[in-house]
Amino acid sequence: MGGFKLGKMTLGSLFKKPETVMYPLETKPVPKGLKGCVENNVSACILCGICAKRCPCGAIVVDKKARTWTIDRFRCVQCGTCVAECPKSCLEMNPTRPKVAKEKSLVELHVPEPIAEPLQNPNG
Repeated sequence: MGGFKLGKMTLGSLFKKPETVMYPLETKPVPKGLKGCVENNVSACILCGICAKRCPCGAIVVDKKARTWTIDRFRCVQCGTCVAECPKSCLEMNPTRPKVAKEKSLVELHVPEPIAEPLQNPNG
């Protein structure tokens, strides 16, 4: 009886479009609802560290002294908590698939010093 099921499945797959694609020459379309990966707009980041505190898997590290924001994309579970908790809305979920990596690495972004606006002279 099992042979008939296997034969039916085999013959059926001969006439269907294949489920796989010739990656990297072809890519599948991005499905609806894909959260993607976290991106940081460093020009708006104030290094408050709330994203690192709220991250359930500890994928984000904020170093105020070195002015760096670091994410370990292999630890990130794309839950979006950091995006929701950011007070300056500088984090967003980029709805694309992450790039293929051959080895683990950290994404470290250097946050520039805030530019102080010159004081306006009220007399002119």
